[in-house]
Amino acid sequence: MTSLLEEIITVYPLLSPPTLTTPASNRVCNALALLQCVASHPETRTPFLNAQIPLFLYPFLNTNSKQRSFEYLRLTSLGVIGALVKNDTPEVIQFLLTTEIIPLCLKIMEASSELSKTVAIFIVQKILVDDAGLAYICQTFDRFDAVSNVLKLMIEQLVSNPTVRLLRHVIRCYLRMADNPDARIALKDRLPQNLKDDTFSEILREDVTTRSCLAQLLSLIQQ
Repeated sequence: MTSLLEEIITVYPLLSPPTLTTPASNRVCNALALLQCVASHPETRTPFLNAQIPLFLYPFLNTNSKQRSFEYLRLTSLGVIGALVKNDTPEVIQFLLTTEIIPLCLKIMEASSELSKTVAIFIVQKILVDDAGLAYICQTFDRFDAVSNVLKLMIEQLVSNPTVRLLRHVIRCYLRMADNPDARIALKDRLPQNLKDDTFSEILREDVTTRSCLAQLLSLIQQ
């Protein structure tokens, strides 16, 4: 683990100004792929969290460069966090809620590649599915506002560049937020019009599950 962390820390000086080369990016991404194995395994997941190793990846998630070397680095780092949340373990969510993972994921959901956006919103969705995560996001209006604003922006982007996979995650995030009574009231005015009309009817034609989630969301909002 020490060797893997050394590989990660070595590239920090290359992040700002952005001078990360493709070979350097590939090398650190190989280390991150090994960390993902550690994060995925039930026997090593808890020690991985206790050592606060995910925090070492946050500088990679906080980069803005559109260069492929940086995009690949963000995506692979998200993969490690995604592996942590995949099994719906409460201790993972509790750990993440003490860190800056939600703002970092929102930043990536706003402006990154489709693949990175998909993994970032998957992480946010997994946090929302947990009762503690939902309570955290809906605890203050600022937090709710930050998440709902990015989801609305994503819907606007999906109007011009539709993709079922991303749309599915956005709808499920909205649906889960609607489980909170205060959020449900706020969403009456804040749910994008494009989800209320037939904008996405064609793209969701074959996706029965997501159509059902959207119908459930609209029903909840109208109550």
